[in-house]
Amino acid sequence: MNAPTSHSADAPQQSVRLTAWVRGHVQGVGFRWYTRARALAIGELRGFARNHRDGRVEVVAEGPRERCDRLLEWLRTGDTPGMVEGVTEIWDTPRGGYGDFSIR
Repeated sequence: MNAPTSHSADAPQQSVRLTAWVRGHVQGVGFRWYTRARALAIGELRGFARNHRDGRVEVVAEGPRERCDRLLEWLRTGDTPGMVEGVTEIWDTPRGGYGDFSIR
C-alpha cells in the first residue's frame, strides 16, 4: 500500500527558507551575534544575519520548518539584545549555498 499523499505530518521536518526583518533598536547591541549563537544552538540551520542601513536586521535561515519556527519565536520574544519592535517574516523554498550560519 502506498503512503498517504498528505505532507502535513512531515511539515515540521520540511526544509524551508525563513527571511525575517527585525525592526527596533537591534544594531550596535550584538543582535547579529546572539542570533547566530541561537541559530547554532537550535541546530540544523544555515543562513546569515546582517544589518541594513535603515536600522533593520535581516535574518535568513534555512532548515527544518520546526527549527526555523523556533528561531522566529526567539526573535519575537524579546529575549534578544536591544529592543525588538516588530518582526516581519517571509517563508519560501530553500535556495541553499550556505555552509553554516554567519554574520554579514
